[in-house]
Amino acid sequence: MSSRTLFLSRLIGLYCLIYGLATIVHRQVFTDAMAKLASDPLAVLGLSVFTVIAGLAMVLAHNVWSKCPVMVIVTLIGWITLIKGIVFLFLPPEWLEGPLNSGRYFYSVTGVVLVLGAYLTYEGFRSKPA
Repeated sequence: MSSRTLFLSRLIGLYCLIYGLATIVHRQVFTDAMAKLASDPLAVLGLSVFTVIAGLAMVLAHNVWSKCPVMVIVTLIGWITLIKGIVFLFLPPEWLEGPLNSGRYFYSVTGVVLVLGAYLTYEGFRSKPA
């Protein structure tokens, strides 16, 4: 595995673990923040710009669609981040109120984030650079 893949899997994995645990500990804070974010066009714009930059950086630095699952997952996360940022840039903020306000899928989304984080962190620290 390339050193770039190892770095990104460690970075994304640790971020997902920290973020997932923080959302469980402070569920109400995170759901309230998402509700307020949807009603603030300037905040949505700022978040969108940074999300597009992060997505572009990951896509340009790591666009590998073969070899091992970790490489594909890191690439997919980059593309999903880029697409999410672009969608947030072009959709009116009112359209985001439903998905961002809904706490319906809180635990299932948080569970996916934690599992993904654990897998990427494990693989990132277990593997050696090629």
